[in-house]
Amino acid sequence: MENDDLLEDKGIGPIKEGFRGHPEGLMTLFFSEMWERFCYYGMRTLLTLYLVKSLLMGDSEAALVYGAYTGLIYAAPILGGRMADKYLGYRLAVILGGIMMAIGEFMILGGNRTMLLIGMGALIIGNGYFKANISTIVGKLYKENDPRRDSGFTIFYIGINLGALGATTLVAYVGETYGFHYGFGLAGLGMLLGILIFYVKRDTYAKAPGVDITELGRKKAFGPLNWVQLVSLGSLLLIPACYLLIQENYLIAWLLVFLFVMIGVVLVKAGIAEDKEADTSGALEAASVSQNKWRDRMIVLLIFMVINVTFWAFFEQAGTSLTLFADRCVDRMVGSWLMPASMTQFFNPLFIIIFGSIFSVMWVKLAKIGKNPSIPLKFAFGIAQLGLGFLITILGMKYANAEFQVPLLTLVFLYLLHTTGELFLSPIGLSMVTKLAPAKIAGTAMGAWFLSFAMANYLGGFIASLMGGHGGGADLTGEAGLIAYTEVFTKIGFICLGLALIIILCNKPLKKLMHGVE
Repeated sequence: MENDDLLEDKGIGPIKEGFRGHPEGLMTLFFSEMWERFCYYGMRTLLTLYLVKSLLMGDSEAALVYGAYTGLIYAAPILGGRMADKYLGYRLAVILGGIMMAIGEFMILGGNRTMLLIGMGALIIGNGYFKANISTIVGKLYKENDPRRDSGFTIFYIGINLGALGATTLVAYVGETYGFHYGFGLAGLGMLLGILIFYVKRDTYAKAPGVDITELGRKKAFGPLNWVQLVSLGSLLLIPACYLLIQENYLIAWLLVFLFVMIGVVLVKAGIAEDKEADTSGALEAASVSQNKWRDRMIVLLIFMVINVTFWAFFEQAGTSLTLFADRCVDRMVGSWLMPASMTQFFNPLFIIIFGSIFSVMWVKLAKIGKNPSIPLKFAFGIAQLGLGFLITILGMKYANAEFQVPLLTLVFLYLLHTTGELFLSPIGLSMVTKLAPAKIAGTAMGAWFLSFAMANYLGGFIASLMGGHGGGADLTGEAGLIAYTEVFTKIGFICLGLALIIILCNKPLKKLMHGVE
């Protein structure tokens, strides 16, 4: 493929090729995102155990705080994507977000609930700017319908999981062995390194559309402040709001429902407007099915968001119920070494790294021979594997030791199936959003996609809180604990298999709404 074909001809010139024929900027974004995920997963890996063991919260309260925090983490990209589209541009949004995340991580070192919640607020707002917009830049490196896009996002996804692997090994070990504050501090240093890479290598992605500050962003907004300055300062004022929402986490459910309805209306209206504009220019065929192309794509994006919520609500038990399950009901002795409970989360990113390259090549080869599964089928296969992973606990229970602890291999195979399921769904989902969304609202659409993760994480925390009872985890140890955890995981497994079957049956209608997006 010619270099000039890497982007649509918008007068910005060609983008250099780099790793495996992908745009040069992909690896800059790869390493920047890797260190940002090192920061995020370092925090996430230790959070539940920190809440239970250091701040002495019960299981249920800890799960709700965890769900509120991770839910807001994924809701924030709605705002971050929108502000980047309208004012900041993608580059400044990512830099602003990374700095706020580093500050938030270091604030947690205060060692009390108040400093924790303030630090969480800074991490939430910072992630909103960073996460949506760096993914959007990846999509902007490729021309529409470029067959390498799925492969590129899968490579990018490997970077995410390299960061997660470092967090779930190094940060987890340091945090549980030497003290949680050392783990959180290490995560903050990782974030600073990610921003440094992103800034120093900014020329490699500079030609991607939308990275610069917008024309509107440079205009005066209030007094001597332009819109970029006003948005940046206003972002700091949202930290207390996050503090309040985590403290009163029941409010988040209402907020997320409101945001989902609002973003749904915005996306569908944008799709209708795009159809009208294309129809006026004569670019569309006369058939009504073509005239409603963008509207239908926005509708199917909302459907995939609902499916995504279900997958991740169960998948994200990794940070709550599965971590506590590992702490109480899994034999973690490896020779003479006791693996820290938080460190069991490393199996997921490890398997991503092992299988990610294989999947990246597989999608390209399957596409060449016309055997690449449709996006709905990929989602269905991913959810089915997630369910089978939870059902592994039934087998593990049969091999429990005298202390009612299942073998560590139970979690190895559980996370193996969860990981292969994730590879069928998550990088494909990121790529799908950049294909389905009109270029004018690319950041907003990516933010909307992350809203589904927000809903999933909050719902996942709520599910875990139901498992914790009222007084903590005292009733979830020994034989009773093993039975309780296994029963819940079994129910989740069968729910996932049922949903996968429904998606398979709806494959054709969903493909019709996608209007040729593969």
